[in-house]
Amino acid sequence: MHLSSSDWRQLLDWAESAGDHECCGLLRGEGDRVAAVQLAQNVAADPARHFEIDPAALFSAGKDVRSGGIPVLGYFHSHPNGVAAPSATDVAQAAPDGRFWLIIAAGAITAWQPVVAGTQVSGFTPVALIVEG
Repeated sequence: MHLSSSDWRQLLDWAESAGDHECCGLLRGEGDRVAAVQLAQNVAADPARHFEIDPAALFSAGKDVRSGGIPVLGYFHSHPNGVAAPSATDVAQAAPDGRFWLIIAAGAITAWQPVVAGTQVSGFTPVALIVEG
C-alpha cells in the first residue's frame, strides 16, 4: 500500500492529538494508493478502547463516490495502548469488505487487509506500507 509522507505525518498528528482516545477515519484512493486521508468523529461509546466511524462520514463519502469522487479504499484508527496491530475487537467488528486498514500507535503506522471467510472476518494479513515523497 502506498501513502504520501504528508498523509503519513497527518495520521500521526491526528493520533497524537486524540490522546487517550482512538482517532479514526477514511482512506480514499484506488488500487493500493491512498490519495487522501479523511478524519471522522469517533462515535464509539468508549472511544478510549474502541472506534466507530461516524455514520454521517460514511454516508457522505458514499454519496461523494457516487458523484465521481475518490473511492473509499479503507479505514484508519489509532491504538492509544501503543500496539500497532489489529486487536480481537478489530477482528470482531471488521466488515468483510476487503478494504485496507491502517493502525496508528506509538509513532508507527501499519497496514492490514482483512481475511474474509464467507461473511465474517477471521483475522488480518499484514500489508507492506510504502511511504512516498
